[in-house]
Amino acid sequence: MQYRQVCGRRGIRTGLAFVLACAVLCAGCGSKPGRLADIRKRGTLIVLTRNAPTTYYIGRNDLPQGVEYTLATEFAHSLGVKPKFVFKHSVAELLQALANGEGDMIAAGLTRTPQRDRRFDFGPDYQQVTQQVVCRRGGPDPDSVEALAGVDLEVVADSSYVARLQALRKTHPKLHWRVNATDGTEQLLRKVWAGKLDCTVADSDIVAINRRYFPNLVIAFDLSEPQSLAWVVPSGSDDLRRAMDGWMDGYRDSGHLEHLMAHYYGLASVFDYVDTRTYVRRIENVYPDYAGLFLQAADAYDLPPLILAAQAYQESHWNPDAVSSSGVRGMMMLTRNTADALGVKNRLDPAASIRGGARYLARLRHRLGPGIRKQDRIWFALAAYNVGLGHVRDARRLTKRLGKHSGRWADVSKVFPLLSEPRYYRHLPHGYARGLEPVRYVHRIRNYADILRYRLNMVDAPENLAAAPPQ
Repeated sequence: MQYRQVCGRRGIRTGLAFVLACAVLCAGCGSKPGRLADIRKRGTLIVLTRNAPTTYYIGRNDLPQGVEYTLATEFAHSLGVKPKFVFKHSVAELLQALANGEGDMIAAGLTRTPQRDRRFDFGPDYQQVTQQVVCRRGGPDPDSVEALAGVDLEVVADSSYVARLQALRKTHPKLHWRVNATDGTEQLLRKVWAGKLDCTVADSDIVAINRRYFPNLVIAFDLSEPQSLAWVVPSGSDDLRRAMDGWMDGYRDSGHLEHLMAHYYGLASVFDYVDTRTYVRRIENVYPDYAGLFLQAADAYDLPPLILAAQAYQESHWNPDAVSSSGVRGMMMLTRNTADALGVKNRLDPAASIRGGARYLARLRHRLGPGIRKQDRIWFALAAYNVGLGHVRDARRLTKRLGKHSGRWADVSKVFPLLSEPRYYRHLPHGYARGLEPVRYVHRIRNYADILRYRLNMVDAPENLAAAPPQ
């Protein structure tokens, strides 16, 4: 209102500076979030999201990561603009912010619901999830909607979970729950794990990620059929929605969407309750004794310290006296020949073993040669540590022969198991290999590293992540 009044008096004041000022002010007149022309004119795509493991978070090297971050960033670049992320704490805040014109779109893992369809438009679907009732091991164990009437159930306010529960209550009038307008789904899962809440409802992708950090969480049953996740845009944003549809079709057809989901959710399937619970206990009780050695060795050979620590756990469960039937031993399970080549005189000395293992891993990384994506070189090096450099090179050859990207771990890991099939390994220089083994090896190390990173970064945690489940 103020700049309209000023611009209306420009006939009275004819100074050049004033005219230029009015031009700047009026350039913003009529700007509307969600309108493609305005997005390109301002040079930014304003993305409303949440800070959470499935959306946007700061990962390795203090760089942003997450499915929604990656997708929205790629889409913004396709428009020739930069993404600007605006964070909200809850679904309700996200929807209200979009209604208030604070952003061009919501990228936060939201499902389509009739209520949201009446207020906003949706972009293309990009992921299928199922609503799941999640409780804790040793606590209430409902196996049906009827059984939910007897548990303390709390869900996120203004979520698709509320809409689903409201629909179910029409046929199950005893069903009751509380809504939480301040906490997100991840926070409610943490309350369940800590014994402060019986159960909650969460999408399957969120559950899969968080069970790795909170191993006492259990899936009671599915509350819904599979549902689609999609971006949300202001009603009437037809040009923006069409641009999203076209871009997502190309992103999916190129295989990039599949690679993205494999990168973020591939490890979620690597879940073993007993193993994970043992691991988080050892993070508390054993890891501090060796953390300094991992940091020193990683720094000496330019390796990610948490990856090195996770590899040591995979090799020996952080047992410096570990010995296998094949003769490898120590924290990093070095062979006698490898230890001699690395100058490790006592494989049972944890400092010497860790430093030797780090040196060997760094050497393998260097010997991989060119053509591998920088962010993937550590995975190839770990695979070589497990199965040998020759088999890694064979897997890359076969990957290229099959028309896939030989420098991308996501592609090579799918081809690696073929090294155990005669029709493939007969034509490779190094022959047969247990090809699935290095894939599992790398997956487990990545999983251990992620859990370790999360555990070390936890704030206001209950007294012990590895505590026995409440009885």
